[in-house]
Amino acid sequence: MERHRIDHWLKVVCLFKHRTEATEACKGGHVKLNGQRVKPAAVVREGDVVEFLHGTHFRRVIVAGIPETNVSKEAARTMYVDETPKQEVEIRPGFYRERGSGRPTKKDRREIERLRK
Repeated sequence: MERHRIDHWLKVVCLFKHRTEATEACKGGHVKLNGQRVKPAAVVREGDVVEFLHGTHFRRVIVAGIPETNVSKEAARTMYVDETPKQEVEIRPGFYRERGSGRPTKKDRREIERLRK
């Protein structure tokens, strides 16, 4: 297949769960192909560098193959080389509460406000 859309490729290689998510990411300017923001119909070729923001995670992949039809997830993950840099998430201690611990007390709220400053 000579032409392959970027939104379809992102879905087929399992980087996005739905094609509409990939399309919206392209329309929103979250997908770059070789350093340029692209529309959903941009053509993808082997060796292209695709950078995108999916949720809060940044991903950088190199196109290694273009499947002609839908393939299994194991085969789809061989269609790109993941070069995503290590992302460090900074979580301030004491800022997050245990899930299900109920509503914070007045003392807890004061501590949270003090940590936010």
